[in-house]
Amino acid sequence: MSSISIRQLEVSYGSGVKVIDGLDLEIPEGSFFTLLGPSGCGKTTLLRVIAGFIHPTRGSLSLGAVDMTRMPPHRRGIGMVFQDYALFPDKTVFDNVAYGLRARKLDAARIRQKVGEYLERVGMDGFADRHPAALSGGQRQRVALARALAIEPEVLLMDEPLSNLDARLRLQIRTAIAELQREIGITTVFVTHDQEEALALSDQIALMRQGRIEQLGSPQAIYQSPSSTYVADFVGSANLLAARVLEQTDADSVAILVAGQSLLARTDGPLEQPSVHLVARPESIRLRAAGQANGNSLDGWIHRKQYLGNRTSYSIRLTDTQRVSVDRFGPDDGGFLEGQPVSLEFDPQHVRVVSR
Repeated sequence: MSSISIRQLEVSYGSGVKVIDGLDLEIPEGSFFTLLGPSGCGKTTLLRVIAGFIHPTRGSLSLGAVDMTRMPPHRRGIGMVFQDYALFPDKTVFDNVAYGLRARKLDAARIRQKVGEYLERVGMDGFADRHPAALSGGQRQRVALARALAIEPEVLLMDEPLSNLDARLRLQIRTAIAELQREIGITTVFVTHDQEEALALSDQIALMRQGRIEQLGSPQAIYQSPSSTYVADFVGSANLLAARVLEQTDADSVAILVAGQSLLARTDGPLEQPSVHLVARPESIRLRAAGQANGNSLDGWIHRKQYLGNRTSYSIRLTDTQRVSVDRFGPDDGGFLEGQPVSLEFDPQHVRVVSR
């Protein structure tokens, strides 16, 4: 297995627009690393640079200690799983998985052994004689995964492999991918626009924006400590409230004014401008009867209440223009009613201020 090292990478197309703009990245050996972001952010371009399908305009790419910047794809020791499976329709499952092994001129006995091993690992050992047309979407993706892994690559690349599956199959294949990656320990780079997939699968996530990495970190860090409103809004559900700094109380804490009321929140350091945003996840806010909060709270009233089975969701109006979403989980919603005045209690460690 290999780590991946990227230095000052740029990719520009004919118009001169930089799709990847001066990107530096280290992907640890054996990790499950996700490139996350909306369409057009550069994540698939970056994956294709790693695969060797696109050559960078500038910069370098290394797998382990080997510079791969200009090396052709077939010499990189990389396996790839595509969004549309890319199976050969005229070949059986066995022959699809064996394709890369035959290209490497393994003997027939070794090919049979390895194809059987990897089909078993992905739960497809009883389907060797079928053609792709006779398989479901989830089964085709398992075959594509077996084909990529059978050559025992240094790195596995996955380009939105779950996007063509229905919700139930997505969860099944996601679980299978996670278990297999941990079992084999292969360095994996996974591209998706689905933040739930990224949170569920990854050791690290790079959230991309316009050819750059907006934030890099563990799923917990990306979700709990977003560095900007872009990150907070893209990953999960978040309340983003306009606020003004009143006082920097210490290095990582700040007093702010929100909807005419003061509140304490955390920050990553000194704030250079008074206008900021408060980031608060709906599940991190406690809903209390008016006047019953234990400090650090905002007052408002319930504009809308929705029962959603596993949770009750509230829209709390602070002013005519500012609202806060609050989620209460479980069967007991506290008996709160629409139109009722309430207090919103914030733990200063679970709400943060961002300046952009």
